[in-house]
Amino acid sequence: MRRHLSLTAAAATLAALTAGFAPADGGANPPAGGLGYHRAADFTTAGKPLDIALHPDSGKLYVGSDDDTATADVNETGLYVLDRADGTVRGHTAEAPGATGAPGAVAVRRIAGPLPGDGVVFHHPLKGLGTAKGGDPAAQGVWLPGPKVTDVGPGVTPGTALVAQGTALAEVDTATGAARRTVALAGGGRFAVDARRGAVWSADLANNRLYRVDTGSFTVTRTVGLPVTEGVEGFTAVDPGTGAVWVGRQDKIMVFGADGTPRTTLTGTDLATDVAFDGGRAYVARQDVGDPDAPDYDGQGSLAVLDTRTLKAAAQPVPLHGNVAQLGAAAVAVAPGGAEVFVTSPAQGRVTRIVRSAPPRVTRSPQDVTAKDGTEVTFTARAEGSPAPVARWQRSTDGGRSWRAVADAAGPPQASYTFTARAAQDGHRFRAEFANDAGTAHTEPATLTVEGARPGDGGSTTGPGSGGGGEDPGGPPGDDPRDAPDGGGSDSGTTGGSGGGSGAGTGGGSGGASVGGGSGTASPTGGGLAATGVAVTSAAALAAALVATGWYARRRAGRPRLSR
Repeated sequence: MRRHLSLTAAAATLAALTAGFAPADGGANPPAGGLGYHRAADFTTAGKPLDIALHPDSGKLYVGSDDDTATADVNETGLYVLDRADGTVRGHTAEAPGATGAPGAVAVRRIAGPLPGDGVVFHHPLKGLGTAKGGDPAAQGVWLPGPKVTDVGPGVTPGTALVAQGTALAEVDTATGAARRTVALAGGGRFAVDARRGAVWSADLANNRLYRVDTGSFTVTRTVGLPVTEGVEGFTAVDPGTGAVWVGRQDKIMVFGADGTPRTTLTGTDLATDVAFDGGRAYVARQDVGDPDAPDYDGQGSLAVLDTRTLKAAAQPVPLHGNVAQLGAAAVAVAPGGAEVFVTSPAQGRVTRIVRSAPPRVTRSPQDVTAKDGTEVTFTARAEGSPAPVARWQRSTDGGRSWRAVADAAGPPQASYTFTARAAQDGHRFRAEFANDAGTAHTEPATLTVEGARPGDGGSTTGPGSGGGGEDPGGPPGDDPRDAPDGGGSDSGTTGGSGGGSGAGTGGGSGGASVGGGSGTASPTGGGLAATGVAVTSAAALAAALVATGWYARRRAGRPRLSR
């Protein structure tokens, strides 16, 4: 027991002495991981969004909408084209032919699929099928005969769309509405098209079955039982890469192989309402039920990112506060490459743009400064990343072997550090550390040369958040999902420098900056003990000597504690 206490005391002493030091060579010891996403913007320009799609050829963002009752002075129904970056309306198709053939305002419930080059096929209740390109003011279309439409999808031959009406699945001509082929199913529901493998998968929740329809013969070739037999309908989708079939029901997702063999069932706490696939990832939209009396109610939905091979989380879920299911199901669309994801929130009248996090990249390093003793100097650095990285400054007094935080940027990212140069700081090196939830990057160090030395004057700092040159109080602020979306980059701080120095003017290089990946915020003090090198070894020897004399304990008790 005494040996254990002795080791613990030694470790505590060593940790106290080395607190605040970062390792040399720019290693920031970032957390493990790399893939991450964050909210970038919320668009409220398209009424009550019900469905969403990115056109594979034109890249345009199409949104099918109903009227938002919160804006009684305007009817916002129709098909929208939104700017992907800021949500500006680039086109609005407000009318389509109704039951009599006359054009009128319509709510676009489902987007069936893309037209060649640009435009989409869409469904509007109860039996409308329309087509529009790039925000045409009015759509072309037809009113289909038979029961009301329950789902639509892309056709398997040019000029067609697939339509579910009652228990029938039909391939119809988009221009005339005439059925070219029809297959009778025991029960109808949401379906998905696997064009690569010539199949349509239709979920029949009333009978707890999944049907495979061959697109060549247009006949049912396989029937599979659904392992989840209760709950509301969410979605039926096919992963185009693997052919796996995903069926969402209540808070569960049933995953089947390309041949219909049951693979597994994924369970969450919120309703699974939609999924989109890209590059081995599944992007799942989940919504809270919106009932405060329901179990697990928190009024918050999410976007989950899963690896389609392992079916494990590939990134932390993105919280979507207020995205609840009472006024409609969330829909999701992902851009090729997975850099952008869009999720609708009918209850909020909102489309949320979610982007892949990018670690900081240094675009400007500080320059060496020569100044007279007692004059003010400024170091400036810049970096970009997503979300916007937080900057903090570090100083080395041993030629770059170890680094200590000297100032913290609070609030908006700041990338300048201003202080009064003193003779005791001659030869000190300074660098900026930029951190976000994707990683950490360090600038190249800059050296301060002080002329007219006045020994014994340690100088004072007036940089952002630096209480007279105090230690860094902690990491970057967390991202509260209830707050405004994260920004996209950091480019701030005053330039200058005085006393004949080269300052931090408009120059500066970015080469050689160190970068660390990660999914969390890196520590401002860098890595663990094994990574701190000479500084830790020296501190360990000093700790042993101080403990042996008893002096260190008395000194530590009599001085204020350094904040981290």
